[in-house]
Amino acid sequence: MSSTMQEGPGSNGSSTEEISRIQAHARLAPGEIAVGVVIGRTSEYFDFFVFGIACVLVFPSVFFPFVSRLDGMLLAFVVFAPAFVVRPLGTMLFMNFQRRWGRGTKLTISLFVLGIATAGIAFLPGYADIGGWSITLLVLLRLLQGIGLGGSWDGLPSLLALNTPPQRRGWYAMLGQLSAPIGFMIAGSLFLFLHTQLDNADFIDWGWRYPFFVAFAINVVALFARLRLVVTEEYTLALEERELEPIGIVEMLRKQGYNIFIGAFAALASYALFHLVTIFPLSWIVLGETQSVTTVLVVQIVGAGVGILGTIASGLIADRIGRRTTLGSVAVLVGVFALLMPWLLGGGQAAQDAFILIGFALLGLSYGQAAGSVTSNFETRFRYTGAALTSDFAWLIGAAFAPLVALGLSFRFGLIAATLYLLSGVLCTLIALRVNKALGEHD
Repeated sequence: MSSTMQEGPGSNGSSTEEISRIQAHARLAPGEIAVGVVIGRTSEYFDFFVFGIACVLVFPSVFFPFVSRLDGMLLAFVVFAPAFVVRPLGTMLFMNFQRRWGRGTKLTISLFVLGIATAGIAFLPGYADIGGWSITLLVLLRLLQGIGLGGSWDGLPSLLALNTPPQRRGWYAMLGQLSAPIGFMIAGSLFLFLHTQLDNADFIDWGWRYPFFVAFAINVVALFARLRLVVTEEYTLALEERELEPIGIVEMLRKQGYNIFIGAFAALASYALFHLVTIFPLSWIVLGETQSVTTVLVVQIVGAGVGILGTIASGLIADRIGRRTTLGSVAVLVGVFALLMPWLLGGGQAAQDAFILIGFALLGLSYGQAAGSVTSNFETRFRYTGAALTSDFAWLIGAAFAPLVALGLSFRFGLIAATLYLLSGVLCTLIALRVNKALGEHD
């Protein structure tokens, strides 16, 4: 007797549900998922780059006018770091929200927390108006930014990785990473426009606040773009069928915690390089007064374009030689670049511009494959939570304190200190990739 003849009374409902699942998968084109990833993550990078650029151009004058310009930047970079420190806590908190109220509610709350915290900075009075309370409020809003960013994980990058052909994984992995140079390009262009159109007094008084308002608007647009995907029936079915749901953090750490730290350290060269070619050179050149702010921002915006090309190239290269091989090879190139830092960044305008452009190219090549190169090691049911926490810890270990450490040590001991800092990230990446290979994981 055929299996059809043996089906019971509930078989029609089961068959209908199975057909719906199959149709859902048919409608899930990797390109559509990639668009959602790029839009969502661009808004997050924009928020953080706006804050980072303001740490150099604005905050020393507005919030730390009682110290020297150098110390004002260092204090601003101290405030820059806490968002990365609390980001894993935000991830854990909003994972609980998702288990209780669903993915759409969690994403809406987290992005509004991120957007409101960013927009709130635009309304902050300066130190001249309310004294130390201005700094306290800035720190609190920065902490909220980190918590909101941690909660904004929607699982789309993991879904993208699981819905792409094996021979194209490098290409699709880099698409979400395009958000970083795009976000910097938008943030840098907005600050460039304001800095060139306003005199310095107006820029420090009110002009710098505009990008923080824009950040809220971009977050709202990104929210609806992402909700259009993650709360639809086909995406919900796909995420559930792929077991891309949050699990308990304790269970995650107990069973797959080692993968989180291997993944975080494997991408360390990329994350350390991230702020050493964006925020740090801007601070170094502005303090040294070797170029105008306008000139540096123009070069960095061009550099972001180079970074986009480097990110695209990383996808093509990774599909030929493997993502981990690409990550390790570029880490070696980053090491060579680190050795040249004292001569490039410490040289004249042409050498400094070369540092920025070469740095963005390497950043694109390495950061393009930094996400997912090792998180693919997670068992499927752990991937949703594991990928989020791996990213959180990579940012914390590699990027949170990079501008502070690089600027502080370089002014005290010379740019060789920044070289050693970046080389330590390269070494950690190579060791982590070696450990991963020894554990028998496969690309």
